[in-house]
Amino acid sequence: MTTHGNFETDLISTSAGELCITFLGHGSLLMGFQGKNIFVDVFGEVADYSKLPKADVVFFTHEHFDHMDTKALVSIQTEKTVLVYTENCAQTLKGGIVMLNGDKQTVAGIPVEAVAAYNLVHKRPSGDPFHPKRSGNGYIFTFGGTRLYIAGDTENTPEMKALKAIDVAFLPMNLPYTMTPEMVADAALAFRPKILYPYHYGETDVSKLVGLLKGEKGIEVRIRKMS
Repeated sequence: MTTHGNFETDLISTSAGELCITFLGHGSLLMGFQGKNIFVDVFGEVADYSKLPKADVVFFTHEHFDHMDTKALVSIQTEKTVLVYTENCAQTLKGGIVMLNGDKQTVAGIPVEAVAAYNLVHKRPSGDPFHPKRSGNGYIFTFGGTRLYIAGDTENTPEMKALKAIDVAFLPMNLPYTMTPEMVADAALAFRPKILYPYHYGETDVSKLVGLLKGEKGIEVRIRKMS
């Protein structure tokens, strides 16, 4: 692990070169690969985006303000920036690529798959889920031969647990909106990512997840500043 400005950064070796992951905070990430800057879920409260590189691609998992901050986006967007998002995001941001759950695209030379992201258990007082089915995406990126999954705001859904050959996974753990540590552990044991980053974890105690997966060979839990 190194740093990029004030942010922690990890380097992941792939068959097509190094992938640099910068942990901006909350649900926000910056990935550098083959000279391209790929942002996921822009949120101005975790970073001064005016000091970050211009974006080649920006992915949005869903339309909530802490994932799709249009004011912060202005700082990194150029005429050439490609936006990828859900149908709900397209109501606010125009001109991007809409991906539905299950869709596959190649964006900036990188194969991408959209995975359903939604709540099964956690709901608002009205009884509506915090994240309804078909409203959000997770994304699987293939960098060389390395498959990286960023789950978005979701619980341990059947779609997530059925994933195969995931090398790196980012799973959310901010209660009550997404998963408990037990849910994250359940999902991780189902699809067995080689590296697991809990992210967007708010006040949730990440040590609980570490304890639940302690001694589990083949799954390395990495804790970074992603509250």
